[in-house]
Amino acid sequence: MPTRRLPPLRALEAFMRTVRLGSARAAAEEIGLSPSALSRRISNLEDFVGKKLFTRARQSMQLTDEGQAFYEAVNPHMEALARAVESQSDNISLLRLRLGVLPLFGSQRLFPHLGELRKRHPLLHIDIDTGPHLEDRVGDTLDAAIILSRGPERGLHAVRLDHNMVHAICSKEMAEALGTEVDPAKLAKQTFLIHNELPASFEAWKTELGLVDFDPAAIDHYDSGQLMLAAAGQGLGIAIMHDDHFRRAGDNRLTNLYGVEVESPYSYWFVCKPTALESRPVRLFHDWLISAGL
Repeated sequence: MPTRRLPPLRALEAFMRTVRLGSARAAAEEIGLSPSALSRRISNLEDFVGKKLFTRARQSMQLTDEGQAFYEAVNPHMEALARAVESQSDNISLLRLRLGVLPLFGSQRLFPHLGELRKRHPLLHIDIDTGPHLEDRVGDTLDAAIILSRGPERGLHAVRLDHNMVHAICSKEMAEALGTEVDPAKLAKQTFLIHNELPASFEAWKTELGLVDFDPAAIDHYDSGQLMLAAAGQGLGIAIMHDDHFRRAGDNRLTNLYGVEVESPYSYWFVCKPTALESRPVRLFHDWLISAGL
């Protein structure tokens, strides 16, 4: 059986990096080439496939429709080739990802599925960081992060992971005492539990219930969603949290007060620097996270 002719791998590498980074200059720097040398490699690939993959104007290179189709056709096979080489090599070191993640997302959504990721990419290992200010540390002490935000700052590659509703979550005993109708006088005697980084959730909930000027007896602030759920289960207050947190907790002591759902100002996002997607650990985790639909 005759051997099929393959395109030069260095030319493919130049093409893939240029597409992923969105910049020929950035791709050239990553590979350690001059921009003109990178352009020659891509020209060699275009000669091989007989198609114009990029349009060139001054210093910029824009992907053509044929170039986009070529990338979408080739990219899965490049990833499969990399995985195959990894699985057969004793010389490739571990792939390590420094990931920031909020504890509640980690325990409820990420960790139950990490076994699947390990089976798919056994060389990928993750250092988990649950510290504060995750978004600010992306590109410094973190390679990537999963954050809860109204919208990540500009300049980050960001993928929205969900849309949430806000619930007032409390013990069933407290909900029974408060009744099924909104009574501001009764609510004013209660303690509300608010996450330090999600104050707008409480404002959204009050607005939906027509309680704009409402002030409870006390507001206790937490930096942990897990502890907020635990406190609510113990009858220590009314936790303003997402429906997803409530559902995944599976705590039969808890209920949604008044059965009210309010659109949340916050969503979970995966964020990293755009150039970090060229790092194999970041790319592997990014692609798996999106496909897993956590």
